[in-house]
Amino acid sequence: MQEDIGSGDVTSGIITNRKIVAKIITRQVCVVAGVKFAREIFAMNGCRVKILKKDGMRAKPSQIVLEISGPARSILKCERTALNLLSRMSGIATSTNELVKIVKSTNPKTDIYSTRKTAPGLRFFDKEAVMIGGGKKHRVTLSDMIMIKDNHIAVEGSMIELIRLAKKKSDTFEVEVDTQEDAIMAASLGVPIIMLDNFAPQKISSTVLALKKLGLRDGVRLEASGGINAKNIQKYARTKVDMISIGSITNSVKAVDFSLEM
Repeated sequence: MQEDIGSGDVTSGIITNRKIVAKIITRQVCVVAGVKFAREIFAMNGCRVKILKKDGMRAKPSQIVLEISGPARSILKCERTALNLLSRMSGIATSTNELVKIVKSTNPKTDIYSTRKTAPGLRFFDKEAVMIGGGKKHRVTLSDMIMIKDNHIAVEGSMIELIRLAKKKSDTFEVEVDTQEDAIMAASLGVPIIMLDNFAPQKISSTVLALKKLGLRDGVRLEASGGINAKNIQKYARTKVDMISIGSITNSVKAVDFSLEM
């Protein structure tokens, strides 16, 4: 709100501050997300809000999502911040939901996960939107879980040593690998979650089969990551990985068009 208002809404300052009713309307089909936060934005500025479409509900063009009543200046002051949040969150939820439907129709046991590729300052809302769309949050902050990635291994010089240190710290951690051999090594060392980074679907299937033959598959959760989108996600779901992480649902989101009408 402070970012948008600055030192004051000078335009609304010249209008009559009469009591009005406004409606937020969606201009396209979407999964609605962020209504409880939009409501809070208006409520903290002295407005009354009625939610007509709850988070997770589908909306069609011209349907009313929120109805707001209160002083004109307050509603206008909140308008853009509320619409920005609704637009972004609903875009993320809609995109996530489309991918979740594709994956679940292929393999009900595979889940879609978000990444830390979020807009600075908006991660909480981005991650909430993914969950509303049917996905899962994964790590919200670096403090949530140890995840050993290629740059950590480059610094330390040994994946095995980092796995040893991680096991001393926690029972739950993840290691990123870029070869089938490293995936097998990590699983044999007791790594609970392995990220198969930039593996093609065929390479993942081969790795899953190799782990099964060695009796290691049941003891590890496998995550597919890198270059996954709506066009190829079904192929990844067929590999029967446990997790598919997709950065584009938060870092390349297409916002849903909402408008506020008096």
